[in-house]
Amino acid sequence: MSRPPPPLPREARLVILTGAGISAESGVRTFRDGDGLWERHRLEDVATPEAFRRDPDLVHRFYNERRRGLATVEPNAAHRALVQLEAAWPGEFLLVTQNVDDLHDRAGSRQLLHMHGELLKGRCLGCRTVVDWPGDMDCDSRCPVCATGAMRPHIVWFHELPLGLDPIYEALERCDLFVAIGTSGHVHPAAGFVEAVGPRCRTLELNLEPSRVASAFQEARSGRATELVPALVAELLG
Repeated sequence: MSRPPPPLPREARLVILTGAGISAESGVRTFRDGDGLWERHRLEDVATPEAFRRDPDLVHRFYNERRRGLATVEPNAAHRALVQLEAAWPGEFLLVTQNVDDLHDRAGSRQLLHMHGELLKGRCLGCRTVVDWPGDMDCDSRCPVCATGAMRPHIVWFHELPLGLDPIYEALERCDLFVAIGTSGHVHPAAGFVEAVGPRCRTLELNLEPSRVASAFQEARSGRATELVPALVAELLG
């Protein structure tokens, strides 16, 4: 079993990355599981700019279904533990999530960056404004700001640049502990964040199964996020 990270000074800088594994325990369906979303939809059909241009009705239906599904799930112990860590940690703290759900937000996270967008927001194809959009969206949906632009889901699709990369990499360069939780290691650039930290940074992966990039981490713990994350937070705050 891997040793836990050594005690950190309270002024240490933390960067936490979360992936689908943390939300899966709340009942959010992932893309790559055997019963995942890709089993019914090819990514080329629902998660690329080309797909949206080719069949916007299908893309809107796909994300409307996912948006409605958020009403049936709640934040879990791992989400809540990260809120506790953020509130109590006196040093720099940044939570970066690959997830487009709102579970971190509902749990109470504030120092939070959604690098792949947010399911409950829409983006105007005209003026580019991002607005809250909790309900269904379709080809007739129009921007509430400019009143003329058509709307698209505020999701970073394949072949698009993730959001907030500059502040993310700046935080990675100066952080003292980088923790990846529930990530697959399949999707870049997030899969390469562990390689972007400074030479003195401790790196830790928490996962149900080792990710594709698990060997790049100094330490690893296997298990459920709802168990591993609260235990880690207790260690860091203890």
